[in-house]
Amino acid sequence: MPENHRHPTTHYELPPFEGQILKVDNLHFSYPDGHIALDGINLHLAQGDKVALVGPNGAGKSTLMLHLNGILRGKGGLTVAGIPLNEKNLPLIRSAVGLVFQNPDDQLFSPTVFEDVAFGPLHMGLPENEIRQRVDSALESVRMSAYRERLSHHLSVGEKKRIAIATVLAMNPRLLVLDEPSAGLDPRARRSLIHLLRDLEITMLVSTHDLAMVRELFPRMVIVDEGRIVADGPTVELLEDQSLLEAHGLEKP
Repeated sequence: MPENHRHPTTHYELPPFEGQILKVDNLHFSYPDGHIALDGINLHLAQGDKVALVGPNGAGKSTLMLHLNGILRGKGGLTVAGIPLNEKNLPLIRSAVGLVFQNPDDQLFSPTVFEDVAFGPLHMGLPENEIRQRVDSALESVRMSAYRERLSHHLSVGEKKRIAIATVLAMNPRLLVLDEPSAGLDPRARRSLIHLLRDLEITMLVSTHDLAMVRELFPRMVIVDEGRIVADGPTVELLEDQSLLEAHGLEKP
């Protein structure tokens, strides 16, 4: 996992877009040791979709997520909000995809909450008044407006996860991608996060082992195993398929 997941850019405005937010077509990726991590992934998300990505450890979920904003680069087609992933478009892609990692300390490194959330818009070259507006809006979206002057490293894990989400919402992404958002949370913080994710009006792809959260939040579920999508359909139907779940290391919640 790269140490610094944020990529400062100059100011790039995303063009207006309606239609499929994410198109992944026949994506292949192997690590230098020859391990095949992605073996022909095809995944399309329409605007407003909230999709859970599930599967056993080592299935390729994190590898896929790291492709969505170009941290990893495999073979195949990948388009976000109508923008094809290539070297020229990397800044636009990274504005379009808000990637939130499992450990919020990977994304929070400024002294205060305000500075953390302002980091992305600041490095987009936005004027100061717009930066402040974006920070205020992002913190309000995650219900953390009162925390703007707090020290990030003094927050609880649940609070840090909310601020990490705010750091990418401040970039006005088209797609929010989260890796194990409920990991490490106590029941109250987990419940609070579920309410937050339900209320966010943004296309969302979430990798998780928390199938109870999946059942509650995500109408569509994608099961990945050994670098392939083995099932993609309505969550309520897939969670009733006991043999399918067991075959891919999952337990019905």
